[in-house]
Amino acid sequence: MFIQRQKILVIADLHIGIERELREHGLHAPSQTRHMVQRLDRLYKKYNPKNIIFLGDIKHNIPTSTFQERTDVTSFLKHFSTLLSLDIIPGNHDGNIQKLLPSSVCLHPSDGIVSDDIGFLHGHRWPKEELLQCRHIIVAHSHPTVALTDRLGYTTYEPCWVKGKILQQKAQQKYLSTGDPEVILMPPFNPLCGGTAVNHDPLLGPFLSLLDINEAKVYLLDGTLLGKVKDIR
Repeated sequence: MFIQRQKILVIADLHIGIERELREHGLHAPSQTRHMVQRLDRLYKKYNPKNIIFLGDIKHNIPTSTFQERTDVTSFLKHFSTLLSLDIIPGNHDGNIQKLLPSSVCLHPSDGIVSDDIGFLHGHRWPKEELLQCRHIIVAHSHPTVALTDRLGYTTYEPCWVKGKILQQKAQQKYLSTGDPEVILMPPFNPLCGGTAVNHDPLLGPFLSLLDINEAKVYLLDGTLLGKVKDIR
């Protein structure tokens, strides 16, 4: 996601090192790190952002890091830190990631940050109250997909964007003061990540329990609007 007004590029869920887990389940896939570097390089050249905000889960394996992760995470971030400023909001897979970061990378608290009227959050924990006053909150963590079934009964899962509002009464049970933010749920940057079918399954993370998922709109990666979740269940 590129935020034009602030010239910020937002990236979520790289899960560098996920290939090891896939191999343990009998699925052999090449490392995606080089491909993600190339893809992000193209986005950098296209949009010329001032900084990149990573919405967590830079690495994959927990609680420890593999040799591949220790090598790839550092080289990935070092490459882009020479071009522009980098901010990371750690996710649930990012334990001890501070040991892998170049000194110029800014690591923020996991309960989110605010830039102008936009809140940024990974999504595995409750955000601080300040984010609820924003006009928009951008969240990762759930790896949203939409389940599409054809006339023969064959189901495919497509990564998607989800945009919706929070349930005010539920939010007020948790927070003393809330605004009326629009929540934008981002798909993962790593194509090997699995996903949550938003029209079948509950979303991950405590904050997204506040999202009015039935009224939320679903968009494919090319921007095609599929409609509201309640209409495609």
